[in-house]
Amino acid sequence: MKNVKIWYWISTLLFAAFMIFSAIPDIAMEQETKNFIVHLGYPEYFIPFIGVAKLMGSLTILIPSFKKLKEWAYAGLFFDLIGAAYSNIMVDGFHPSMLVLLVVLAFFFTSYFTNDKLYGDNTQL
Repeated sequence: MKNVKIWYWISTLLFAAFMIFSAIPDIAMEQETKNFIVHLGYPEYFIPFIGVAKLMGSLTILIPSFKKLKEWAYAGLFFDLIGAAYSNIMVDGFHPSMLVLLVVLAFFFTSYFTNDKLYGDNTQL
């Protein structure tokens, strides 16, 4: 059980850090972020919304007591990553640099499944 907890916290911290660092430019509405998101076909008003959602989801998965809410946060963060990859592929095609997403998804799935193993019962908020 100790190994599971170690893997949980390592993967969760790394995944949450990645998502938080990707949320900051969205919330700040940095010009590079605006150019990128608008290039993908999304409106500018979507940028701070998705940034705040990523930040809230990332903070939620870091709090052990939010069992049921974590399920929603994991789902939202997963759809954000998959949606971003899909949008990028549809607009610009596949680029080898997108393989970094596999590392991020590895942290995501490790965090999600070790969370389930540690905290299992999702009947509480």
